[in-house]
Amino acid sequence: MWFKGIEVPDGRDREGLIEEAETICRARGGRLTQQRRAVLGMLLAVGRPVTAYELLDLIRPDDAAMTSASTYRSLEFLVGMGLVHRLDSTRSFVACERPEHVHAGQFLICRQCGTVVEAEDKRIAQAAEDLGERHGFMLDRRTVELTGVCGVCRSDDAGSENAGPAARS
Repeated sequence: MWFKGIEVPDGRDREGLIEEAETICRARGGRLTQQRRAVLGMLLAVGRPVTAYELLDLIRPDDAAMTSASTYRSLEFLVGMGLVHRLDSTRSFVACERPEHVHAGQFLICRQCGTVVEAEDKRIAQAAEDLGERHGFMLDRRTVELTGVCGVCRSDDAGSENAGPAARS
C-alpha cells in the first residue's frame, strides 16, 4: 500500500484500520477502491481535520492521477459509509474514531490550535432529536460541532499570562 511507513498518530494499527474499513464497506454495500483507500489512509495518517485540497496535496506526490473531483467523490463515499466525518464549521474532514457503528457524533473543536475531539454522547443525540421533533423538524444530519479552547491552549495562555511581559515576547 502506498501509505506504508506513515504512522497513525495515536499508535493504532493502520493496516488493521484499513482492513476494518474494507469490511465495513462490504457490509454496508460499498467497495473501498484504491483512491478511497488513499484518502482514508491519509486521513488516518495525518490524525487531524484537513480540507479536501489539503488531502489532494498530500496524496498527489504518490498518486498523480488523483484529482480534486476524485478526492471529493472519495470523501463523499467515505462520509456515506460512516468512515469519515465532515466538519462544516471548518470545511474539513476527519477519520471517524468509531466507524463500526453509525452514530451522530459530537465534536469539540479548538479555535486556537484546531484540535478536534470526537465524542458520542447519547444524551446530546437524543436532545437534538427531541428538539427537532418539538419544532416539527425531521433532522437530516445530527452532528453537533462545539467550538472553544482546548485544555492545552488554555494552559498555554495561562502560562504566558503569568510569565510576565519579557517571557511573552
